[in-house]
Parts: sequence; C-alpha cells; structure tokens
Amino acid sequence: MIGRWAFVIGAVGALAAAQPAAAQSDWGVVLNGRAVHVNAQKHWNEDNWGLGFEKEFNSGGRWVTGAVANGFKDSMDNPSYMAGITVKRRFRLFSDRFYFDAGVVSFLMTRHDVRHNAPFPGALPAMTFGARRVAVNVTYMPGSIVDSVTHANLVDPSISGVFFIQLKLDASLFGFGSHRAAGTFAQADDE
Repeated sequence: MIGRWAFVIGAVGALAAAQPAAAQSDWGVVLNGRAVHVNAQKHWNEDNWGLGFEKEFNSGGRWVTGAVANGFKDSMDNPSYMAGITVKRRFRLFSDRFYFDAGVVSFLMTRHDVRHNAPFPGALPAMTFGARRVAVNVTYMPGSIVDSVTHANLVDPSISGVFFIQLKLDASLFGFGSHRAAGTFAQADDE
C-alpha cells in the first residue's frame, strides 16, 4: 500500500517538475505494444499491451520536455506501472512535417519481480519518430541494466538488451486535449 502511494506521489511530482517549462503543451495517448528482447533464447512476453499518456512542453522548441505515465504488461506477463519525465532534443525534417527526438526518460516504476512492487527509479535512452498527430516512441534498456534490475541473466544469459516500442497518438484524435503540435507545424509552414 505504501509503495502505491509513493508511486502516485512520484507521478504527481514528475508532472509538477515539468510544469514550469510549459510554453506550449501537447497531450498524447500512448499505446504500449511491443518489447524486443535482443538475442534472447527464453520466450519472454513481447506483447506489452498497455495504455498511458504523454504531455509535451515546448514542442515547438529544440529541447522538448514531457511528463509520461503508463501501465502495461511486462516481460514476465505481470502488470507494471511507470511515471516520469522526458528530455529530448528535437530535430525537424522535411519542412517541419516530421521530427526525430533523441534524449532520456527518467522515471519511477513498479514491477512484480523487482522489490515486490516497490517503486524504483530509472533512466533510459529514448527516441521518438513523429509527424503531426502520430509518433513512435522507442526506449532501450541495455543488457547490463536488464540484469541488474531483474536478474534476467539467471534465466536467459544470452539477452543483451530490450527495446520498448509505443505508439503515441495526438489526444485530439480522441476528442480531448489540444493539437498545438499541428498548429506549430502550420505556423512553420507559413513562415
């Protein structure tokens, strides 16, 4: 029970920490979907279905921060939850119609097989490939971190890392949030 409250407090803290950077904001619905266990010999759950949100701050700038939270089925087929912040450098492509972000996601996470669901911190490299209303988030967990957090090498010594893949859809597609990113791109086209 205390672990869940700590997780909720951490999620609210992450959102509050990112709040002062808000010049523009964009809400996204995050659909968790795939994990790729690199060089794994054991069968891991690679269908990491789940749902979450991402709120970007300063999406029109070079450095984009965000607040994220989601729940999903982890590699052991158990529910996991995370909340955190992202800091990424945005690179615009093809007259600002597409973008590529590279940076880091820092988070608090709960997992059944790690400290009995007590929240633990983490930070991982992350990338986003996106357009006006659709993007793909990719996060990478190196093999050494996979082992230090979950002791996966005891079960599968060949595993050398995990890629996590999410689909991010503009919340306006579901009738809520704003789609300022589209406006930001339209402004860039007019200049």
